[in-house]
Amino acid sequence: MKTKASVFLATFLLSLFSVFSLGAQTEDTTTGPVRVYTFNIDEMIAPPVWRTTKLAIENAVNEKADLILIHMNTYGGMLDAADSIRTKILNTKIPVYVFIDKNAASAGALISIACDSIYMAPGASIGAATVVNQSGEALPDKYQSYMRSMMRATAEAKNRDPDIAQAMVDPRLYIEGISDSGQVLTFTVSEAIKFGFSEGQANSLEEVLEMSGVEDYVFLKHQISATDKIIGWLINPVVSGILIMVIIGGIYFELQTPGIGFPLAAAVLAALLYFAPLYLEGLANHWEILLFIVGLILIAVEIFAIPGFGVAGILGITFAVAGLTLSMVQNMGTGIFDYDMTNVVKAFFVVIIAFFLAITASLVLTKQLFGGTGFGGRLSLAKTQQAGEGYTSASSAYQNMHGRHGLARTILRPAGKVEIDGDLFDATAITGYIEKGEKITVVGYQTGQLVVKKG
Repeated sequence: MKTKASVFLATFLLSLFSVFSLGAQTEDTTTGPVRVYTFNIDEMIAPPVWRTTKLAIENAVNEKADLILIHMNTYGGMLDAADSIRTKILNTKIPVYVFIDKNAASAGALISIACDSIYMAPGASIGAATVVNQSGEALPDKYQSYMRSMMRATAEAKNRDPDIAQAMVDPRLYIEGISDSGQVLTFTVSEAIKFGFSEGQANSLEEVLEMSGVEDYVFLKHQISATDKIIGWLINPVVSGILIMVIIGGIYFELQTPGIGFPLAAAVLAALLYFAPLYLEGLANHWEILLFIVGLILIAVEIFAIPGFGVAGILGITFAVAGLTLSMVQNMGTGIFDYDMTNVVKAFFVVIIAFFLAITASLVLTKQLFGGTGFGGRLSLAKTQQAGEGYTSASSAYQNMHGRHGLARTILRPAGKVEIDGDLFDATAITGYIEKGEKITVVGYQTGQLVVKKG
């Protein structure tokens, strides 16, 4: 009996082992080709490229890709965007290769060094990572120091020589036989291979995979969505300028008409279309958008609550212009005000030009709609009824109130309500503002309202 039980147990265990072995063999033989996710970095390194890289790596993870292959040709770009891209690559568990098709300069060099393997096309180069402004002039040493540290740390993370990486930023660094000319270091293909900054020379993505030992593969190409294309179009400086014109023009028209209507709705929509893409691309920060909103609030307070135009109005305009300007400019460092002033000046001129064009267009459009003789003029009455021709809207009671005295029942800035002999009347101050409770004197009658002065 015990013998039969032992035989049965042994048979069961053998069968179970066979099932697991068959499953493992099936799994091993059905893995299929290597899934290679590819995308391009072939423009200036900026927030749109950072967004593309982030989405591409996330999609590669979701698609269960085995390898990410970047096709690169760039002269560099913004430091913070490059830092975000290299950090994303360093934190990616999927191996990342880069194929440098001609250029990987400045920020492109930093991103390439963050990859697991670097392949270069004939005639390609990598290096020249000094941080410069739009004019090609080197920025202060605090920017260079930040870039040097990133290059060293990135090279160390990928087992590449950190001194060579630093020499791509700092011309003062002397490395015998490599960097001894007093110039920032740039490698050709053969030099990069010799000193461990490239795994080899290739002519295509297919040749890169062949050289890395991948024979059976399938490409998964990153597709730019319609949303990404729309965002890229909206952050174009020309489109941003047009949106600013709509914002300013809409606010201007809203102030010229009673109630809340289409002009304000157009201004709000334009503001959303202006700030939302810039925020998604990492250009506009929370405090920059808040600065613009505070500016509008101060302008509204100045117009509706405070007589005259003073500190609140000036601060409001300053804050609004600053918010619009800084939202278009990328912060280059770790500090809150680390901006490239060249970009700030360019963005400022875009905002100011759009501001004056909006005001000019609004004035012209107002005249055409309500004071012209063409099609727009038909929206308003062209014929005026002159008092000399016997037309009048004034009753004899109103006309006889000249010289009467009363009290201001609301603030007149310049229009409001006044009380005369217990009755309320619409009135307009002839000059300046009249505070609530002040004495007034009627000096005339015009367009359905009494004209009054203080005293």
